[in-house]
Amino acid sequence: MSGEVELLPPGTPIDLSNCEREPIHVPGSIQPRGVLLTVDEPGQVVQQASRNLADLIGVPWESALGRSLAEVLGVPAADAVARSASAFGDLRERNPIELTLDVGGQPVPVDAILHRVALRAAGDATPDLPAVTTLVVELEPARGPRPFSFPNTYQAVRGTVGELNRASSLQELYDITARAVQSLTGFDRVMVYRYDADYNGEVVAEAKVDGLNSFLGLHYPASDIPAQARALYEKNWIRLISDVDYAPAPIEPTAHPATGEPLDLTYSTLRSVSPIHCEYLGNMGVRASMSISLLRDDRLWGLIACHHYAGTHAPPFATRAAAEFLGSTLSLRLVDRASEEEVHRALRVRSTLAWLTAATLDEDRPLTDTLLGSPSLLDLIPGEGVSVCLQGAAGSRGAPLPEGIAAAVAAWAAGLGDDVVATDALPALAPQLGAPVDVACGVLVLPLLEGQYLLWHRGETVQQIDWGGDPDNKAIAEREGDEIRLSPRKSFERWRETVRGRSEAWTPQEIAEATELRTHLLEALYARQRSIVRAAEILQRSLLSDPPSRPDLRMAVRYVPATREAQVGGDWYDVFTQPDGSTVLVIGDVVGHDTAAAADMAQLRGLLRGIAYDNAAGPACVLGRLDAAIEGLGLGAMATVLLARLTPGVDGRVTVRWASAGHLPPLVVDPDGTVRVLDGGRPGLLLGVSPGAHRSDTDTVLADGSTLVLCTDGLVERRDQLFDTGVERLRDALAELRSAPVEEVCDGVLAQLVPDGAEDDVALVVVRLQS
Repeated sequence: MSGEVELLPPGTPIDLSNCEREPIHVPGSIQPRGVLLTVDEPGQVVQQASRNLADLIGVPWESALGRSLAEVLGVPAADAVARSASAFGDLRERNPIELTLDVGGQPVPVDAILHRVALRAAGDATPDLPAVTTLVVELEPARGPRPFSFPNTYQAVRGTVGELNRASSLQELYDITARAVQSLTGFDRVMVYRYDADYNGEVVAEAKVDGLNSFLGLHYPASDIPAQARALYEKNWIRLISDVDYAPAPIEPTAHPATGEPLDLTYSTLRSVSPIHCEYLGNMGVRASMSISLLRDDRLWGLIACHHYAGTHAPPFATRAAAEFLGSTLSLRLVDRASEEEVHRALRVRSTLAWLTAATLDEDRPLTDTLLGSPSLLDLIPGEGVSVCLQGAAGSRGAPLPEGIAAAVAAWAAGLGDDVVATDALPALAPQLGAPVDVACGVLVLPLLEGQYLLWHRGETVQQIDWGGDPDNKAIAEREGDEIRLSPRKSFERWRETVRGRSEAWTPQEIAEATELRTHLLEALYARQRSIVRAAEILQRSLLSDPPSRPDLRMAVRYVPATREAQVGGDWYDVFTQPDGSTVLVIGDVVGHDTAAAADMAQLRGLLRGIAYDNAAGPACVLGRLDAAIEGLGLGAMATVLLARLTPGVDGRVTVRWASAGHLPPLVVDPDGTVRVLDGGRPGLLLGVSPGAHRSDTDTVLADGSTLVLCTDGLVERRDQLFDTGVERLRDALAELRSAPVEEVCDGVLAQLVPDGAEDDVALVVVRLQS
């Protein structure tokens, strides 16, 4: 069936406690306004018959089983059925077959309605193999105009089709159809019944005889038409109950001989309906009923519901076919009308989305200003207001939210892990947020990276819904002997419900448009981030220049960014010569790995140069002054720095004086190849933590031919190895490369320690004393 419900075994007693699982496609009986036969093809042998067979054709059902169709209906009628069944195409397109039976010597005109049913035994393990079929022959007393033909049917509805084609609104379509179906079929009341997303129904049009109270505008809960019934309506588009008090005519045998299973009557015109439904109609005072399906994209959109109160009512097949044709025409017009409206709306939204997308490419204008300008996000998706936080800039348009609410809702939405979060009942879903119902009962949120977001909000929409009876009181208990049976409600008086705590719902189209906008925004943010990164890269590389050339020193430097998308960070080196002939070496690492860290690095490098140049004070004093400048200027940066000053002596030996602010100590490769880490005692605190922290200098004399190495921790620190292990690997590499030129030392060290790229930025300075 529909796949929505697990059906009960056929024959299970039914009341309201289980009717939503009733197997209504295999009721095992038919309505007695006609008779049913199943016929084996091509042998034309009757396999099953309804018990009321004799009432129409004068042959007892027991006598029909196992006999040829010709023996049961007569040769002319059986030949007509065989000819129709053997023709190509859909059997239903040739229904009905007009037969005249000889019943007790009297001619009896009947309409034969044919369809085939695929037969499979229970537990059949070969569903991909072609199924055996049986021919179902349903016979109804012929009423109405004959001969039946499509021209006759179309003639009956031609004027209405023209009216439908000229209708200018959905309501006009509904009203025309209701009036036409009532005029055509003679039912006392005809309603056009529309479903919402949850299959609650609303009467949107009505045509009725005088004296009946109106059902127009009433709503009915989805439980009034269970899921398995809706699934049948999607397959068989018309269903008639000519007498709600009918006594079902069982099919004999109940199990089909070929399968041992009850016959599937999904496409039967005489299918017996649920006794609960008949009781429901009877409680409404309805004596006869007919339903015509309204479909959109093969899914049930609504029904044309026909009720008769004056007595039984059985429109002939030709009339029902004409009514079904009207229902199909209305379905097509509804699809056309909805498609036209969707096309117009889609064009407008597409235009707005295209404009916004193009505008986001203007990198000279902040994204927030672009999206909140004109047209704005509210032109794309309507709401009472929209809040935006992008690239550190926040703004809003429309009704404002209380301070902090937008950020709190966005953080909640981001925690759900979805690209788009939409709800029309935020206070009920997330009461801890304290969102005001009047402006933020419903929200649609696009959570983006790093706390960025777009957030539309809608206020509460108080609805008053008129139900046909209390939707929460759908059943009454009735005693049957010693048992209690749940029966359908008997009250259908107008019952008004006030619905609070919900906003206008976000439509699937709006959610799809928000999803598409999110994709464009991520692309724009990426492009802008890459522009910022490229600018930072240019700045960084302009600052990390080649060292000065000196005859007594051979120097090489390297900077290797981490293997991540943003190719900038806070590591830096600097080498410059003082007026007194000494050389200053700097290696540093700003906390962070983004463009902000690169900007901090540029500031610290410039400040340090200004403080150190032509300053006879020791490195510790220079670092102290830099630390004070960080605090005094409110830079808010933190960094590790090692500052060293090389001062040449008269005997070719060079004195190196250095101080560390939380940085790695320098390494020295002596002329004999010994590699040692210069011990300057405990390194001081990193800059930006405590400006008054004590710092001290350390002096070491280096022999001619010695190599001094400064680096950042990205060279020796990895997630899969201890820090000391990295330092030992560096010492081994330097020992191996002790006689190589300084350029080769740099490249060789990087090749050995970070062959696949660094996890963190790496800055490296190698200086060899050469008098």
